[in-house]
Amino acid sequence: MSQSYSVDDFLNRSTLLLDTRSPGEYEQGRIPGATSFPLFSDAERAQVGTCYKQQGQEDAIELGLELVAPKMVEFVRTAKQLAPTRQVRLHCWRGGMRSSSMAWLLETAGFDVTRLKGGYKAFREWVRSTLSTPRSILTLGGMTGTGKTQMLYALAEQGEQILDLEALANHRGSSYGALGLPDQPTTEQFENEIAMRWSTLDPTRPVWIEAESRRVGMCRVPDELFTQMMRSPVVRMVRSQQERINLLLDVYGSANPEELIEATARISKKLGGQHAKQAISCIRQGNLAPAINIVLNYYDKTYLYDLQRRNTIIQSVDVTELPLQVAAKRLIDKSKQIVKEQSVQEPIISH
Repeated sequence: MSQSYSVDDFLNRSTLLLDTRSPGEYEQGRIPGATSFPLFSDAERAQVGTCYKQQGQEDAIELGLELVAPKMVEFVRTAKQLAPTRQVRLHCWRGGMRSSSMAWLLETAGFDVTRLKGGYKAFREWVRSTLSTPRSILTLGGMTGTGKTQMLYALAEQGEQILDLEALANHRGSSYGALGLPDQPTTEQFENEIAMRWSTLDPTRPVWIEAESRRVGMCRVPDELFTQMMRSPVVRMVRSQQERINLLLDVYGSANPEELIEATARISKKLGGQHAKQAISCIRQGNLAPAINIVLNYYDKTYLYDLQRRNTIIQSVDVTELPLQVAAKRLIDKSKQIVKEQSVQEPIISH
């Protein structure tokens, strides 16, 4: 008989995780690390659902059995390939018939099966609760091109806790942010990934998060987290304009020119028609540096506007020409000063 576990206990187990929901449900959002193992296809799920509404539960169950029966042997064979130890965790939407049916089948075939109490719905409730948990956050600020993402990982190398939202969103957070990266997850999956990472962090130590707007590409930062980020102190990196241009050349220098032009065209109204034309002309000529300089003018204004909306401590650290690890040490020193002073000072903005 399979055992059902709460979300925390279920996630803490290390056996193979099988998601018995339909492929469409899985693509919309899943527990990170789960393998799609659908009892029904999307069309079959819709068929059973329609039968349930029109003819009732008994007929829907019979239809479900009729659809599943020819696939039972293949389910077992595939499960054996995926889990040679014959130990699996599995879940469906509510922890109901789909997961219990699959659990019965795999147990009959000699598997040790663990089920998620409440299914994926319970996991999503856990996500919301986890994201609502208050943490000490340090926001890593800096204008576009200051190398904030690189700095996050330099901070991690020195033992700091980080949360890289852009990595989880597969997007760098600007009109150009998707270039060279995989497709973005759904916002639901983005939330799932954040919550899983959030739950592993030490609550007694601060977490560095890069300053982001409410959306990272098409992914929306969860309200619970975004509210905390907007209230957290900002450690703002400062670099020279030329350094910023060089850093952006490293990131986008090998990008497809047509994709760069398309990304520039998307912000042409905000750049101003003439500035957009100049930037696009430079890209076509293979002369990216002046194009980047033009675009930075727009992003700098956007950044400063965002900064002014934050009613919090904002301290600047000049890291111009400093080696990455030396710059990281300066940011850590400044953060310690901020944390020490935060309890006794009113919010101060220092530029």
